[in-house]
Amino acid sequence: MNEKDMNSVMAKAEVLIEALPYIQQFNRRIIVVKYGGSAMANPQLQRNVIKDVTLLKLVGFKPIIVHGGGKEISRWVEKVGKEARFVNGLRVTDEETMEIAEMVLSKVNKQLVTMVEELGVKAIGVSGKDGELLRVEKKLSGGEDIGFVGNVRKVNPKILFDLLENDYLPIVAPIGLGEDFASYNINADDAACAIAKAVGAEKLAFLTDIEGLYRDINDKDSFISRLTVSQADQLIAGGCIGGGMLPKLNNCTDAVKNGVGRVHILDGRIAHCLLLEIFTDQGIGTAIVKDEGELKK
Repeated sequence: MNEKDMNSVMAKAEVLIEALPYIQQFNRRIIVVKYGGSAMANPQLQRNVIKDVTLLKLVGFKPIIVHGGGKEISRWVEKVGKEARFVNGLRVTDEETMEIAEMVLSKVNKQLVTMVEELGVKAIGVSGKDGELLRVEKKLSGGEDIGFVGNVRKVNPKILFDLLENDYLPIVAPIGLGEDFASYNINADDAACAIAKAVGAEKLAFLTDIEGLYRDINDKDSFISRLTVSQADQLIAGGCIGGGMLPKLNNCTDAVKNGVGRVHILDGRIAHCLLLEIFTDQGIGTAIVKDEGELKK
C-alpha cells in the first residue's frame, strides 16, 4: 500500500474513533429526525438521509422519522386544478385538499419505509391517526379559519415505544385526528416537536434548507454553532430571527424546555449532515441545549 492510500485509510480510522464516544453516549437513546425540504425533493439527498438514519439505528440509536411533503402536496393540488394558498405560512386546507394531502403523505411515507427496508432495517410507517398517536384541535391563523389544519393537543407515544421495543424504525406522517374524528394536516415541525417531547428524545434534528442560525443572516461570520435556550430567547426577543426560522426556533426552545436533550438545526442539502453533526467534534449545524448543560453534543 502506497503512502497516499495509507493516509486515506488512517483518516477513515480517525473518523471512526472520533465517533466512538458519541456512539457510547447516545446508545439506546431516542432521536427524532424531522425530514423535509430540499432533502426530500432530491433523490440522492433523500437516499443519503435514509442511509444516515439507518446507520444511527444500526449503531444503537433509536431513531424516529417525522416527514413532511409540502412541495409534493402543492404539486398534486395544482394537478387537479386548484391553487395552493397559504396564510402566515400555513396551507389553507379544505376537504378536497385534505384528501390530497393524506394521499400524498401516505405515498411518501411508504416510499421512505421501502428505502429503509432495502437497507436491511425493519421500518413501519404510521400516520398520527394510527393508535390516536396525534390528537389535534383546529388551528387558526391570526384568528382565521384555514380549514383542516391541526394543532397537536395530545400525543399517545405508546405505539412508538412498542415499535422501538420491537426493533422497528417508526416513520410518521403528520396527519392528526380531530375531536370530530376528521383528518387534519399538521405542520411537520410541530408534529416532530410534539413527538420528541412525548417520547423524551435525547435529540431532535431538523433537516432544513439553511445552514443553521446566524446572528445576522447577511453576515456569514455570525454563524452560531451552539447556544443555550436563554440565548435563543434573547435572539428572538431582539428581533434577530425572522421569517420561517422564527416558528422553527420557537419549536426548538420549547422542545428543550420540555425535556428534549438537545435540538439540532441542520442543512439537509449537505450529504450526510446528520452523521457529521452527531458523530464529529466540530459538527456542521446549530445545536440548542439546556441553560445548565455543557455546550457539547
